[in-house]
Amino acid sequence: MKFSIGKDPFAGGLQAVQNIVTTRTTLPILANVLMRAEGDRIDLTASDLDMTIQRDVAAKVETPGAVTLPVKRLFSIVRELGTPEIEMEVDDRSIATLQSGPSLYKIHGLPADEYPPVPSLEVGRCAVLPQETLKGMLRRTIFAVSTDEARYVLNGLFFSLKDHKLTVVATDGRRLALTHEEVEIEADGEHEFILPTKAANELGRLLTDKGQVEIRVQENQVVFTLLEEDGHRVQLMTKQVEGTYPNYRQVIPKESRHRVTLAREEFLQALRRAELMTSEKSNSVKLTFTRNQLSITANTPEIGEARETLAVNYKDEDFAVAFNPAYLLDALKALDDEEVFFELTDELSPGVLKINGPFLYVIMPMRMN
Repeated sequence: MKFSIGKDPFAGGLQAVQNIVTTRTTLPILANVLMRAEGDRIDLTASDLDMTIQRDVAAKVETPGAVTLPVKRLFSIVRELGTPEIEMEVDDRSIATLQSGPSLYKIHGLPADEYPPVPSLEVGRCAVLPQETLKGMLRRTIFAVSTDEARYVLNGLFFSLKDHKLTVVATDGRRLALTHEEVEIEADGEHEFILPTKAANELGRLLTDKGQVEIRVQENQVVFTLLEEDGHRVQLMTKQVEGTYPNYRQVIPKESRHRVTLAREEFLQALRRAELMTSEKSNSVKLTFTRNQLSITANTPEIGEARETLAVNYKDEDFAVAFNPAYLLDALKALDDEEVFFELTDELSPGVLKINGPFLYVIMPMRMN
């Protein structure tokens, strides 16, 4: 195998696939990237057996072939090289020679035929949408995914492709984030699946603000193909979380007694300051609504107390409710809107945070001292 390649595209390709690789693996070859040179490109593949990422990079291929090389070390070398072009040649012992200007490196690899087979999904696509749209949907939901391994069906994002709409949901039982966007769904393309948290995080890292993303589903696999404007693509294939996602709609309040408009950034900063006076044992802040005023208070006996006051348009009866400030902050930081709407009923009922758009966030209240 022999080819020449631009340093920056090569480094970008390796960076795209290397994140899922772990050096702590029972299969040493999974610490390597599979490189296949043919035509006018190099195909890069990395896998942890549950998830696979493939990325193609333009190259001048003199002799086609394949090899696997330690991806993190290779990426570190390529990133540090001082000239814009790299020449690579691999011998029949899977030793790769990199030449870049005055720099020369030899890296020991493993044969490509020892790499685990990559799943092949030739199913029809379900939907196509802008990468920017899906990236925003992940940002507005992923913070609410459960980390409790005992409730494994909540350890991922629920995707629903139905009724000309993509809905994404995350919940950990104490809060729930939901967003949806209209998309064109292909005939027979309606599906529901749970995307593992690791794959969702990796997908969020790979998505950009340009280009399209295709979604394909087959049995227990889902594939996201990121189509770039220059014709290249990144493909993420992953196993789904097995199981049935709970009926999330039954926890969304049908109505509320109060609806308060809040300046998102002002509310966020006040909560952030009040949170400084909470502790792991006492991790709640009290929101007290009086006429045209919201008071945010935190009182922790061993630390002290805080009080923040915001002017709001509120004219109903006085009432108070307590929430975990970290849960409120997670949602506020994930949004870009200038205004948010907080729908509340009483101190025992869930609060619902909304925006002027397809998003809602249900948060359970905490017991007030």
